[in-house]
Amino acid sequence: MGGTELDYIHTAFADNWVAPLGPHVTEFEKRLGDYCQMPYAVALGSGTAAIHLGLIALGVGTGDLVICQSKTFSASANPIVYQGATPVFIDSESDTWNMCPVALAEAIADLQAKGQLEKVKAIIPVHLYGMPAKMKEIMAIANQYGIPVLEDAAEALGSTYFGQPCGSFGKIGALSFNGNKIITTSGGGALLTAEKAVADSTVHLSTQARDNAPHYEHTKIGYNYRLSNICAGIGLGQMEVLDERIAKRRSNFERYRGFFTEINKKGFNIRFQEEDVNSFSNRWLSCILLDPAENNGLTRENVRLRLLEDNIEARPLWKPMHLQPVFAGTPYYGGNVAETLFEQGLCLPSGSLLSEDEFERVFAKLGEIFGG
Repeated sequence: MGGTELDYIHTAFADNWVAPLGPHVTEFEKRLGDYCQMPYAVALGSGTAAIHLGLIALGVGTGDLVICQSKTFSASANPIVYQGATPVFIDSESDTWNMCPVALAEAIADLQAKGQLEKVKAIIPVHLYGMPAKMKEIMAIANQYGIPVLEDAAEALGSTYFGQPCGSFGKIGALSFNGNKIITTSGGGALLTAEKAVADSTVHLSTQARDNAPHYEHTKIGYNYRLSNICAGIGLGQMEVLDERIAKRRSNFERYRGFFTEINKKGFNIRFQEEDVNSFSNRWLSCILLDPAENNGLTRENVRLRLLEDNIEARPLWKPMHLQPVFAGTPYYGGNVAETLFEQGLCLPSGSLLSEDEFERVFAKLGEIFGG
C-alpha cells in the first residue's frame, strides 16, 4: 500500500458510500481513463469480468470463434467459453513471448479458406508479464479483416508501445487489479473503451442489467460485476504510487539482468524477455529462460526446486492454453514457441516490496545453484 488508501476508505465510510457505486468509483474511472489515454474506463470486480463484458459488447455468442493468445493465464480464455464460443489459440513469437503475428495471419487465412471467417468475432492478444505485444502488426491484420481487438492488458498497466499505453490499441482493453498485480484494489479490474455506448452498456450489464423502472425490470441477463466504492478508494491510493511501483519492478529486473550477466560470463546462457526500442514494459514479473543445452544441463525445474529449498518461490511461465486439459481439442495455429517458453521459463521473485536482504538471499541461492 502507498499510504493514502486508508484515507479514501475512511472517507467512503464517513460518507456512507459502501455500495458498488459512488464518488471513488467515478474518480477512479476518470484517473484510469486519463492514465491509459482512453475516453472511458468502467471499474469492475475483476479483469476476467472486463474480458467477459468486452466479449458481450463485441457480440460474441454461441457458435462463434475468438482468436486468443495461447500463452496466457486462463482468465484470458475462459470468458470465451462463458459465451458459448470456441477459442482459437495462437502461438507466441520469441521476441516478446506474445501473440505471433505470422501465426495469426495464417490462422485467419485458414479459417477464411474453410468458410469460417464470419464466425471470428474478436482477437485477444495479451501483454505477457507487462511486455507489450507487437500491436502494430496485430492491429494491421485485424483491420485488414475487420475483426475487433479485445486487448488483455491485465498485466501491463503502465506499459507502452510506440509511446501509446497498453490497453488503448483495441476497440476494448481489459485491466486487472488482482492482489498480485502492479497495483491492486484487493480484487478488481476495468474495461477501457473509446465508445460511450460500450461503456454505458458495460455499466448496465455489470449491475444486473436493471432497466430504468421504479421496480426491478430486466430485459437482458446481467451480472454482479461492479467494483465497490471502498475498493475504488484503494485504487485511488494505488494510482498515486503506480509510477513508483513501475520504477521498482523495472529496478528488480535490472538487478536480475546484472546478476545473470555475470553468471553468463561463466559459461551459461540465461536469457530474458527483452524490450525492443519501441516498447516500455512495467516489468510486472522478471522472467528468465534456461535452455538445458546451453546451461550445463540445468533446467528451470532444477532451479525452481533448489530455490524452494530455501523458501524462495519461483514459478514456471504460464502453461499455454492449447496444452491445458480443459481446452483439449481446440484449434491451435503456430509452432512450439509457447511450449518451449513454458518448458524453459521461470518467473523470479518480483514484488514491489523486495528488500535488499531478500535480494541478497535470492542471489546467494542462485549463485550456489549456478556454481558460484
